[in-house]
Amino acid sequence: MQETPKHQGDDLGTSMKLGMRRLASGVSVLSTRTDNGDRFAMTVSSVTSVSDNPASLLVCVNKQVALEGHLSTLGTPFAINILASEQRDISNLCAGFMGDEPRFSLGDWRQGRDSVPYLADAQATFFCESDQVTTYGTHHIVIARIVEVVLGELRVDPLVYVDGGYASIRRD
Repeated sequence: MQETPKHQGDDLGTSMKLGMRRLASGVSVLSTRTDNGDRFAMTVSSVTSVSDNPASLLVCVNKQVALEGHLSTLGTPFAINILASEQRDISNLCAGFMGDEPRFSLGDWRQGRDSVPYLADAQATFFCESDQVTTYGTHHIVIARIVEVVLGELRVDPLVYVDGGYASIRRD
């Protein structure tokens, strides 16, 4: 029997990334208004529920993103839009992979609670306010209190990211 290679030290970060490619995650777009009122959207894959009482979620935002300081202000309103499988282009656009095209040029964007932009055609949208923020390594970890939930179609068909690409897990 062949032994599975283990990695330590300098290779640990690379091995961690390779291992995490095997963990499927839902794809979401975080949307908000900046301090000067401009709309902003970015693709995030590190979103998870924290608690249902109080209703809350956690999102990780890279410190290199211009918005990171904005979300660090407690009470900052934002939305987490859970993308549907057919919204790959929106994910790519909000991740910056489609060049200079404006991030709000695709999708059914509307203005919601606290003037926060949201995708009306998302699987679900969580309107949130940042409640706790901590920094770890390269990211800010934002724990947000959910203040409103908007559910999309009854059909559950989220966009999933795994092994460096998109997938679908449509359930009928």
